[in-house]
Amino acid sequence: MRKAKKSTITTLLLRALLSITTVIALILLLAYGTMWILVNGPSETARRLFVLSVKETSAGGFLADIYLSDDEIKAIITPDDAAHEEDDQDLSLIVVPETVPPDTSDTAVTIPPDADTPDRPLPADTQTPPASPSEESSIEVLDITGSTYNGKLMIISDPKRVFVGVPDSYGENSHGLTVAAMIKKYDCVAGTNAGGFHDPNGKGTGGIPDGIVIYEGELLWGDLNGGYNLAGLDGNGILHVGYMTAQHALDIGVQYAASYGPALVINGKSAGGKWGLGGGLNPRTAIGQRADGAILLLVINGRSVESLGATLDDLASIMLANGAVNATNLDGGSSSLMIMDGEYLTTSAYLFGERVVATTILVRKNDE
Repeated sequence: MRKAKKSTITTLLLRALLSITTVIALILLLAYGTMWILVNGPSETARRLFVLSVKETSAGGFLADIYLSDDEIKAIITPDDAAHEEDDQDLSLIVVPETVPPDTSDTAVTIPPDADTPDRPLPADTQTPPASPSEESSIEVLDITGSTYNGKLMIISDPKRVFVGVPDSYGENSHGLTVAAMIKKYDCVAGTNAGGFHDPNGKGTGGIPDGIVIYEGELLWGDLNGGYNLAGLDGNGILHVGYMTAQHALDIGVQYAASYGPALVINGKSAGGKWGLGGGLNPRTAIGQRADGAILLLVINGRSVESLGATLDDLASIMLANGAVNATNLDGGSSSLMIMDGEYLTTSAYLFGERVVATTILVRKNDE
């Protein structure tokens, strides 16, 4: 009796294992078939979008290698006719308003009460100056939606509140910090991820940045004579984007910088020109600046049913629609995240919570 019962349990377990194995095999077969159709089907657009999307990830790039040769992949990522020159930035297009404190050195002129004119207004120099803008009025957050994506756009009216946050150190034995940890470290009100970092197979620790890092006018990472795509803010709150050497960035007064790219908008026009910027559907982060100096921080959700992600051309279109004069792409994928006042405004695509990153874009509190 005991043997029969044991045999029945074993049979049930084997059947369950067989069922689970069959389901997994069907799922894998379906996934393989779907990707095969994307790569080998009649739609060149679908093929290109698939390759660009997976090749922009640290862990999923091998999927394109299953179906295509290195030469075929290279032809999709960097087609011969995609070359274009980036225009130099015309910084005169950006005018950052000066914040001038009210002049209280002169004695205010008062008007004696007048019974005949009780509602007579006071002269302008005796009126109470308007209160400084609150966090709510100086930072605006907009919902961004498109056919394949959703996300958030943060608008910071005072660009001098925006800077690049860094961890305590860089190097092989160093670790980055999460966006939330960076916000806490600097006691800021908001932040996003920023530049790229060494990330083999999606297991990077954020301790080794890709490209350049400038903090408070000092080069923390990168070669002085090396050329990098960067997002940099100078002492006047002007955003510098595009390809330049670290030495040039320091020479023009860049105080904070992180590297990624490419540039999305230059002088009010898409940096892609007639060729377009391309890119696959992925989570994205970008920074831009309007003519009035306001900084635009954009984060797009991705790799989910609700939001597949956005292309680089999508980012340029969003930036242009919101008045960007200059803008650049930042690190995306599972690093993309926006936080404000302790609230996660976007969703991380990282399976294990929030990624540690090498640099962040942070927004100081309004009273600093």
